[in-house]
Amino acid sequence: MIRWWISALQLTELLVASVVHLTYGFYIFSTAVAGDLSQALSDWFFKPNLEGGLKGDDSIKTSVNDLPPIVLVHGIFGFGKGRLGGLSYFAGAEKKDDRVLVPDLGSLTSVYDRARELFYYLKGGQVDYEEEHSKACGHSQFGRIYEKGHYPEWDEDHPIHFVGHSAGAQVVRVLQQMLADKAFKGYENTSENWVLSITSLSGAFNGTTRTYLDGMQPEDGRSLKPICLLQLCRIGVIIYDWFDIPWLKNFYNFGFDHFNMSWKKIGIWGLIDCLLGNSGPFASGDWILPDLTIQGSIRLNSNICTFPDTYYFSYATKRTKKIMGTTVPSGIFGIHPLLFIRVLQMSQWRHPPDVMPPYKGYRDEDWWDNDGALNTISMTHPRFPVEHPSHFVVQDSDCQPFRPGIWYYKIVEGDHILFIVNRERAGTQFDLIYDSIFDRCRKHVFRKNPTLPNHQVHH
Repeated sequence: MIRWWISALQLTELLVASVVHLTYGFYIFSTAVAGDLSQALSDWFFKPNLEGGLKGDDSIKTSVNDLPPIVLVHGIFGFGKGRLGGLSYFAGAEKKDDRVLVPDLGSLTSVYDRARELFYYLKGGQVDYEEEHSKACGHSQFGRIYEKGHYPEWDEDHPIHFVGHSAGAQVVRVLQQMLADKAFKGYENTSENWVLSITSLSGAFNGTTRTYLDGMQPEDGRSLKPICLLQLCRIGVIIYDWFDIPWLKNFYNFGFDHFNMSWKKIGIWGLIDCLLGNSGPFASGDWILPDLTIQGSIRLNSNICTFPDTYYFSYATKRTKKIMGTTVPSGIFGIHPLLFIRVLQMSQWRHPPDVMPPYKGYRDEDWWDNDGALNTISMTHPRFPVEHPSHFVVQDSDCQPFRPGIWYYKIVEGDHILFIVNRERAGTQFDLIYDSIFDRCRKHVFRKNPTLPNHQVHH
């Protein structure tokens, strides 16, 4: 009887979670469509003004051409410029500086695949996922073609500032390691110094216990439970990619085109094969969720360095507090409905007693503070399997001049999506965070004499 009640509760929770996530997804999608339509109408009515405005905009951009670009890298289910109509993943933060790029990477693809995509987005050419990896994971070696890179001059003398949200922060770290390892064919001169700074916003450095709540098996951090939210997500993604409706894929893409799951290529039997878990990204484990488990993050981190000449900054978010020794959500109204149940569940997380803990010295209570998607311990700096140099920041001025090779981190009161998609939710905090990030990139983080940015400031 008790087992029956537990199963009924779990199914109810799954139903509620599915409805909440689908509703939010539909809300984002319809907001983007509505924005697109209103933009099309205003373009139609005010075309002459718009053309004049665009010409003016180009003249601004040429004056800052020598500044290092700031590249904003989205997280899971995210999107770059050009997807979802005019909607901005970073809620318009990219407008705060004239030299900002917002790449569109796979929204559910693995950290490895995204890091490869990011390199070719910037340098140009056809995305090469590397032969050995592609064969092991069962997808094409080559992907999207960038006729012209968004920053083809990128090298050690023209380094880049990266800002990553959630899984995007780990993507940038993997990319920097690839540059250090000279992992791109035809580019033998790459080095870690192509990256000037990495700023992480709620970055997924050490994994999250939420993956287990959503359906990853705590035993291995790779496979899925038979009935869970991620199984529903998996089925939905396979069907979406199989139907392969061009206008829909242009609007929003999960990033699995290199797995060739379209009906044109695999037919009905291929679809059944994917759904049964015999082929595709979910079968080979080459998707984002295995990288976000604690075990998956430890696997990634064991091959990634913190480099001595790169500047590292991190904003860890937290939506919990302690009452009489118990961790609970900090208020009801400040937490997005999408995340509230998860904040509560993550603050009560217990690793299954019959399963080996993910690392030596693991304690449940270290993982209770969270923002509804990631645990706060995971977001400050890379900690497992080896702790990287770090410095807890209270006031920015206390740390200046900043030193490279150290993770400077702050803990911010907010949930996981406070600084993306909806600017109004974050209020004044939104401007404070992004202004401080852009300001630091332009005024405090340099490897060489910062002649140009100072020149810009005096203007």
